[in-house]
Amino acid sequence: MTQALAYEGKAIVALMSQPEPQRNQRWLQDALQLAVMLELATIPPYLCGLWSIKDPEKDKAVHDAILAIVMDEMSHMGLACNMLTTIGGSPRIADPDLVPKYPGPLPGGVRPNLSVFLSGLSRASVDMYCQIERPEDPVAEFEEPSTSIGAFYSAVRQAFKQNPDLIKGHRQVEREMTNAHGMGNSLVPLSTPQSVDDAIQVIMEQGEGSHSSPKNRYFGREGELAHYYEFRQILQGKKLVEVPTAPEGWAYQGDPIVMPEAHRMGRVPKGGWAQEPMHRPDAEVQELLTKFNQRYSELLRWLEKTWQTDDPQAVNEAFEEAEATMRSLASPARSLMRHELPDGSGQTYGPEFLYIPA
Repeated sequence: MTQALAYEGKAIVALMSQPEPQRNQRWLQDALQLAVMLELATIPPYLCGLWSIKDPEKDKAVHDAILAIVMDEMSHMGLACNMLTTIGGSPRIADPDLVPKYPGPLPGGVRPNLSVFLSGLSRASVDMYCQIERPEDPVAEFEEPSTSIGAFYSAVRQAFKQNPDLIKGHRQVEREMTNAHGMGNSLVPLSTPQSVDDAIQVIMEQGEGSHSSPKNRYFGREGELAHYYEFRQILQGKKLVEVPTAPEGWAYQGDPIVMPEAHRMGRVPKGGWAQEPMHRPDAEVQELLTKFNQRYSELLRWLEKTWQTDDPQAVNEAFEEAEATMRSLASPARSLMRHELPDGSGQTYGPEFLYIPA
């Protein structure tokens, strides 16, 4: 058992409670391993919401907003892996003890009162997305803050500033991850203190925005809202716009945003659909569930292999396999959402994101 696992789900709180002078290489490696799993944990719930949208063309604005966020989270995970390897660590991605389980808390104790679940797009799921991405002090809102992902990354940033000599540039993955519509970030080598600091800034501002603005200013996407505010305006049903007379200068008073029509994917029970007698799948559904879980597990193994070698060809092959496997997940996921649960609720099955060891 690693030191990170020994914190028993409260790792981030425990790490952040350590005095800054004690935040050394081991501290950073533990923190960055948690960062990798934290970024991974956000992707399955967002994908379930994305895939449940019945007509992506009709609801293009919301569909594309969520897709862009998914792609950002994938690149954030990759940047966290690069941060870990640059200081001599190795990301553990396909570890059954570490792979996020749903429903359940975010890895490391961030947002300790939040239970992350898998379901179709709905007001409840979008509200959960907002809670995942919520900043310490959101613009245009007045609520009590709690420990956020941004606060965690701020501590990581400070630890890097205290230990710049740890940055060696080991096993860095460089990859163009933007699509034809400009969604996503590129993975860049993190071999200098400045490049690491820039990567952390990207992750923080794309997720939460800056302290003074909800906009994301990075990677040439001026004017794009940070993830929290993208989700929040879907929930509010109106775009967030600048309003000089409003407190903080922003308000949800723009054009209407209509919640897309979505498949009513139910919430996946702990351990998968088969764990509840009323949801037990038939042979056809079980085949789809198994196919999805196997592909998801292969994806995690390919991602782990990507950061385990210095051989550029091996890195490229592993990443290409990961990308192909990732693309193959949508078909069985959407097929599952066309099968209603046998409990008469009118809700449907959906992907479980269960890890199956090789």
